[in-house]
Amino acid sequence: MRAKKRKAFLILAAISLLFLTGCHGREGMSAFAIPEEFDRTGNYEISFWAKNDTNKTQTAIYEQAISDFEALYPNIKVNLRLYTDYGKIYNDVITNIATDTTPNVCITYPDHIATYLTGANQVVPLEELFADEKYGLGGSEVAFDAPKAEEIVPGFLEECAFGGHYYAVPYMRSTEACYINKTYVEALGFTLPETLTWDFVWEVSEAALEKDSAGNFAVNGQKVMIPFIYKSTDNMMIQMLRQKDAGYSTKEGEILLFNDTTKSFLETIAEHVRSGAFSTFKISSYPANFLNAGQCIFAVDSTAGATWMGTNAPLCDISRDKIVDFETAVMPIPQFFPENPKMISQGPSVCIFNKEDSQEVLASWLFVQYLLTNEVQTAYSETEGYVPVTLKAQNSAEYQDYLSRCGEDNGTYYDVKIKAANLLLENMENTFVTPVFNGSASLRDASGQLIEKTVKSVRRGQEITDEYIEELYSDTASLYRLNQIGGGPRSAEKEDLGELPRTAVWLLSALLGAWGLIILYVIFRMIKRKAF
Repeated sequence: MRAKKRKAFLILAAISLLFLTGCHGREGMSAFAIPEEFDRTGNYEISFWAKNDTNKTQTAIYEQAISDFEALYPNIKVNLRLYTDYGKIYNDVITNIATDTTPNVCITYPDHIATYLTGANQVVPLEELFADEKYGLGGSEVAFDAPKAEEIVPGFLEECAFGGHYYAVPYMRSTEACYINKTYVEALGFTLPETLTWDFVWEVSEAALEKDSAGNFAVNGQKVMIPFIYKSTDNMMIQMLRQKDAGYSTKEGEILLFNDTTKSFLETIAEHVRSGAFSTFKISSYPANFLNAGQCIFAVDSTAGATWMGTNAPLCDISRDKIVDFETAVMPIPQFFPENPKMISQGPSVCIFNKEDSQEVLASWLFVQYLLTNEVQTAYSETEGYVPVTLKAQNSAEYQDYLSRCGEDNGTYYDVKIKAANLLLENMENTFVTPVFNGSASLRDASGQLIEKTVKSVRRGQEITDEYIEELYSDTASLYRLNQIGGGPRSAEKEDLGELPRTAVWLLSALLGAWGLIILYVIFRMIKRKAF
């Protein structure tokens, strides 16, 4: 009898472990294998998560691409889901990994994909798909004119390689630009240099704070002037560090951000915040709004935001009567060493999530390839200051004609937008990307947080002392769990497995608790029976 009870207990315990193991979603999923043939008789429905702000033209391009693709593959239906920012896509993907409901295709960033990979076989490695004779890039069985691997800009493709695999393909690329009110710069007695420097920007920004006898800023005659506004402070810190060849991180994931060079940057930024010369998007709102209203001289934002910049900007968040007339210059971000400029390469990439049905994954891959065709690449790049990711599209007659018509109108050929695209095309060899690893997204956020927290503290009247910086480093490392990745002021030798969404934590906790109670109940019953 005791043997039977012991056997029953072991069976129940084993079942419990199976359920607990199942809580981890797809961690035991088989790796994707390319089917020999794509099944044209089966019907496949794939979900495509993409980012879009309020640019209806971009939405129309997505919709047209889907319609054209479905005409080529009537057995594939693509469901588009639009998000307002990449952070929301990231959060939803992480949540859906826990519930086994990831999208099929997702526009994202390599830093985010590194976190998606914490579950085995979640994201499909693409190198075998690239090379497949039938369905690879430009394959014989692909029903449209897809680019070959060598026709994707090599540097852009390499940005999608980490952990020994290609986990994405680039979709569009941009960098950051400094959009400048050249009229005000010259009114202050300055001439724009050939290469913008940090010293020049700070000097002009401080000069712009002079007021007249009525208390208005002399340069614009208004009560408001924030000479220098930066949209993405994480990019600001990352690029400043790279320009100085200072530490940020290693490709192995060692955190080097909290160093003396970073400290000197924060002290300089604090000085110009204190005078009123500098602010950020998170503190003051969109740089474009202030630039267009004549309340900012240097507005740093992505080249992808070019259609919002300037007197004749096609897109604008402020009323037309608030816009002032000025000449807009588009230049690379400020540099420490003009002879060796460095700027970040950024922009969305596309990854594919693994599914039980390999035919469904292959359908997703065919759609991803369609996003790289000249038609989609050229059309989308014309909406903002993006550049196509394929040499095929960049060198096409259609795209070259588009670039040559700079300034013909304030819509498709808006001069600021095309100048922003040319800025990247002319500086491809000066761009860089940051190392990708599980936790690199948190490190990026932390780098911006250092600037944002310093700006807030100065505006509240707090002194930026050595003790303040030391505490800021410690608090930031803890907030973003950098101590568990591989660096920070108080490093611990632990791997960052990524923060689970709260809903997933609740679900796992509930399941663990329920099975724990079941096991305890079984043990209690066995003990009770034994006692009698």
